[in-house]
Amino acid sequence: METPQRRTNENATFYGIFGQGGSTLPRSRLILLCLGLLNAVLLIAAVVIGINCAKVKEGSLHVSHSDATTHINQLNYLNHSKLTESEEEAKKALESALKNHTLMNVQIEHQKAINDAYQRQIETLRTEKTSLQSNISFFEGGCGKCLTHWIFYNSSCYFFSYLESHKVKKNWPDSRADCVSRGADLVVIDNQEEQKFVSHTIENMKGGPNMWEDAFWVGLTDSKAEGTWVWINNVTEVEQRYWMDGEPNNMGQVGEDCGMVVYSSSNPWKTRFDASCTERQRNWICEMMPLL
Repeated sequence: METPQRRTNENATFYGIFGQGGSTLPRSRLILLCLGLLNAVLLIAAVVIGINCAKVKEGSLHVSHSDATTHINQLNYLNHSKLTESEEEAKKALESALKNHTLMNVQIEHQKAINDAYQRQIETLRTEKTSLQSNISFFEGGCGKCLTHWIFYNSSCYFFSYLESHKVKKNWPDSRADCVSRGADLVVIDNQEEQKFVSHTIENMKGGPNMWEDAFWVGLTDSKAEGTWVWINNVTEVEQRYWMDGEPNNMGQVGEDCGMVVYSSSNPWKTRFDASCTERQRNWICEMMPLL
């Protein structure tokens, strides 16, 4: 049971704490004052905490932006490096392909030259084969034969000066004199088979830079009557299809009175043209009967 004396002591203690100068405040006002002070302290704490959070957030954003920039720069560097590397690899691949293409073209040209040489050898062997077969047939039917460097064909022996020496060339009179010294004369082409034989035989006898340098003298001339072409056996040439286009033309001041033949890949029948008998030096073809 609370005694009057104890209550008197508690009141004295309370008023001693909150009283000043003997004056006193109501209890409710003191409570409100304490709450106001508490609110002020909480507000200040909240403001301080907010400022610190803002600083932390700003620092975090700054750090994040810096990191992002670093990552982006690194990514751009990597992409640029990969692009440069890919470009260099593509450039090297292109250069390698171009080198391979050039090398392949060189190899193709080399192979083509080899094939052309083989083809010429094949044609030469075919001609020799034809000659050998003709010689066999001739020897089986008789005892005739041709001299060295002569080719037997269709009962006649033919001498192509190129086979003896491709460097020695003569004009028309000297060529005929050489044939006569061998017991023969310049060739007389008087049928299609002989025309074909001569054309195919001289096909691979090419020593000059152009077709005209590889021509052969034959026994055909119009020296007695201009425009009237006569073989050395006094047979007048009436076939015009064997002359090349525009030939004979007697071109030049010295005149062109002697006949030549060449190999023509475009038309093996058009092989003849006229030339100066003394101004030009070329190969020649002799013809004779086989020896008995």
